[in-house]
Amino acid sequence: QLQLVESGGGLVQPGGSLRLSCAASGFRLDYYTIGWFRQAPGKEREGVACLSGSGSTTYYVDSVKGRFTISRDKAKNMMYLQMNSLKPEDTAVYYCAADYRGSLLIRSADFGSWGQGTQVTVSS
Repeated sequence: QLQLVESGGGLVQPGGSLRLSCAASGFRLDYYTIGWFRQAPGKEREGVACLSGSGSTTYYVDSVKGRFTISRDKAKNMMYLQMNSLKPEDTAVYYCAADYRGSLLIRSADFGSWGQGTQVTVSS
C-alpha cells in the first residue's frame, strides 16, 4: 500500500522557518517525481515545489523562490520542504506528493500519491 505522511507543520512567526517532512512507505522515492503543494482556505491547491526523479530539474512557484527548498533523502526514503523567511501568505495546508513517472510534474493531477496534509500557520 503506497502511503505518504507529512509532519513538521505548526505555528511560526513571520520571518521564521519550518522544515516539513514526508515519509514514504510501500515504495521508494529514489526515482519518483516528488512535489509539495499547498491549499489555503477558499483557494485552489497550488504547486509549491517539485523535483524530477533524476533530481536534475526543479520547479518553484514564483512566490516561494529563494525561500523554499525541496529535497530528498534516498537512504531514509523521505522528502523535505525547507521553508525560510515565512510570510503570512504562506499559511495553508501543505501536502507532499509523488509519482512514479519521474519526469518534472507540476500539476496536482499528475501526481498519483498524496499525503494527508499538515497545517502551516504564519502569524504574529
